[in-house]
Amino acid sequence: MNAQTYLSELFSLDGRTAVVTGGSSGIGRAIAGALAHAGASVVVVARREEQLIETTDELTAGGCQAGWVAGDLSTREGVRTAAEAAAGVFGEPDILVNSAGINLRPPMGELGDDVWDATMAVNLEAPFLLGQRFGPGMAERGFGRIIHVTSQQAHRAFVQSGAYGVSKGALESLARSQAEAWSPYGVTCNTLVPGFVMTPLNARLSSDPQKVAALAARTMVGRNGLAEDFAGAAVWLAGRGSAYVTGQTIFVDGGFSVH
Repeated sequence: MNAQTYLSELFSLDGRTAVVTGGSSGIGRAIAGALAHAGASVVVVARREEQLIETTDELTAGGCQAGWVAGDLSTREGVRTAAEAAAGVFGEPDILVNSAGINLRPPMGELGDDVWDATMAVNLEAPFLLGQRFGPGMAERGFGRIIHVTSQQAHRAFVQSGAYGVSKGALESLARSQAEAWSPYGVTCNTLVPGFVMTPLNARLSSDPQKVAALAARTMVGRNGLAEDFAGAAVWLAGRGSAYVTGQTIFVDGGFSVH
């Protein structure tokens, strides 16, 4: 067996179909691109049609197979509608990546029902509903990969974690429950934990140069994260090479969490 064949067996996603929520910007977009370039047919799900078209046009221009679905993941009806539409593009997915999220973090004393409900709907309930829709089918077919993008706030409270931190902590627990349910049938469920990454979701912190520099200094590699830093980890978790990895929380943070 030559090196190319060996690596292909471990990491190639040829013949696989992936659905990536939040896939038109930030970390989600980088993951969608990585999966597509590794051979998967990728359906990007997000709210803004303009960004969706731009993302998929870029992928198809690069020789990838990509489609998009504009969907509202803030309601159960919106999630279910988006899920059915996504499954209609290239067929039932083998890979589900939940990267969509909202980052509303008022001070705890000012946290109202509206922010709590909106945060839980997008950050936790949508991944749960999508898992319920696609997980059983993956299990029936004997192969599946569910990947959630969480947060440092799932493990430690800082910069007003509020409802956001709660939602991401619960999302990691959801991954473990999904792993328990479906891993015996070939479906792995894991989470990727970013450090501080310069994406639209972190626009508030990104606008403060001193805080940005302080966060970079806290990492072991000496810089803040880039969306592209998640490409390799996502491809690995999505493929055959990670078949014995499930229910795990994997930090992609430059050592931020241990420094």
